[in-house]
Amino acid sequence: MAFGVSDELLSTFIPIVVYWIYSGVCVLFSSLEEYRLHPKGEEDTKNIVSKWTVVKGVLVQQAFQVAISLILFTVIDSGSEAAAESQPSLFVIAMQFLVAMFVVDTWQYFMHRYMHMNKFLYKHIHSKHHRLIVPYSYGALYNHPLEGLLLDTTGGALSFLISGMTPRTSIFFFSFATIKSINDHCGLWLPGNPLNMFFDNNSAYHDIHHQLYGNKYNFSQPFFVVWDRILGTYMPYSLEKRKEGGLEARIIKD
Repeated sequence: MAFGVSDELLSTFIPIVVYWIYSGVCVLFSSLEEYRLHPKGEEDTKNIVSKWTVVKGVLVQQAFQVAISLILFTVIDSGSEAAAESQPSLFVIAMQFLVAMFVVDTWQYFMHRYMHMNKFLYKHIHSKHHRLIVPYSYGALYNHPLEGLLLDTTGGALSFLISGMTPRTSIFFFSFATIKSINDHCGLWLPGNPLNMFFDNNSAYHDIHHQLYGNKYNFSQPFFVVWDRILGTYMPYSLEKRKEGGLEARIIKD
């Protein structure tokens, strides 16, 4: 408990606050054309959904996440005082992070891939997210509500339960996962960004997936690319400078 607020409530609401703060930081950097993966004007010319609609869609999904999170914490009945008395060691927390990352990646890969392969699900559910051909930060959670429930909320709940992390640990895990997801959609390649340096699954990698030629590749999210590599859906790319300025993720053809 911090400032009289339970760990459960902090775990529910802090990632949402992090979402809008980090998205805002990325928006500020998006004015730097030399670090963009697409010219800024393409956000309006290529995307088929308005930015205000995206904001409303994300708020709807976050409302669902809040409801499910509060229900989950109520069901498992993990009191904050008990959790505070039995916080695990840093080693255990690190292992829980790794387990949770693997669970999220596995769930997201297979569900995400199935939504692309099933024509009905893609047309009526997942295509909503792909209205953003040129992704930007606060569009990371712009999904159909059912997709948000199946991919993000359910995947997060499974990672929490299977890893055995405490509500306090989950504050940091879900905040980190939120930052990682935003980074993958921000459309930027900022020099020195550790999320792009240490994760193969990064903003350029996921940008490939949002293009028509990469629609059946690079399903992995948000952390690693293991399942794409194992199951043959990895599309290699190189990061090149555009003649007009900025950067571009280009596929490497055989």
